[in-house]
Amino acid sequence: MPDISMTMVAVLCLTALAAGWIDAVVGGGGLLLLPVLLLALPGGTAASYALGTNKAVAIAGTTGAAVTYARKTPVDVALAVRIGLAALAGSTAGAVVAAGMSTDVLKPVVMVVLLAVGTFVILRPAFGTAPSTAPVSARRVLAAIGLAGLGIGFYDGLIGPGTGTFLVLALTAVLHLDLVNASAIAKIVNCCTNAGALATFAWKGTVFWQLALAMAVFNLAGGMFGARTALKKGSGFVRIVLLTVVFALVANLAYQQWLA
Repeated sequence: MPDISMTMVAVLCLTALAAGWIDAVVGGGGLLLLPVLLLALPGGTAASYALGTNKAVAIAGTTGAAVTYARKTPVDVALAVRIGLAALAGSTAGAVVAAGMSTDVLKPVVMVVLLAVGTFVILRPAFGTAPSTAPVSARRVLAAIGLAGLGIGFYDGLIGPGTGTFLVLALTAVLHLDLVNASAIAKIVNCCTNAGALATFAWKGTVFWQLALAMAVFNLAGGMFGARTALKKGSGFVRIVLLTVVFALVANLAYQQWLA
């Protein structure tokens, strides 16, 4: 357990609750949780401990959300697992590449892509509001595995922020899902990538397990509540949260690139 006050532990737990809710609805909970965790840990603590502890917390929320979605709405678990395994491979490759390059050069590109995505969602109010009734072709399944699995998994290993949001957008566009079902599949994919990352951090011994356990309880509650909220409120509500997270991610990346 790191040397931090009980007040800060309480702040971290409440942040984990909020992050779990956001992540379950549309992804992007790490945008809230990781910066607070980095600020809370004692000075001189290696960033890898914040990353490892964050993954130990996040896997609780994503698992709770995934289970809640699967129990409340039809989810193609087999497809989600296939995409998840591809994402696991992609994230591993991304992490290897990241070790030898600066990701700062990619952040402006990601910001442009996010702004384009946000503009597209605003101009297309019907995007993700209703699923296609046509069966999903094998070509679309392969495209989803390639883009949402290998492609976004690679991004997760290389840079990371907003992976869940990108997954929701890609699954909606490629498989013609509504935003709620896309969020459900994205959570299962997130479970796969989080498990792989957590195994790596645990092997390196860079997880504060006691702190992570306390935060994970709140993240789990937030994830389950967020999934129920998305199912109850529907795709219109998820669309609003999606746009909020997209532009928050742009602001976060811009701050890291030019002001931090």
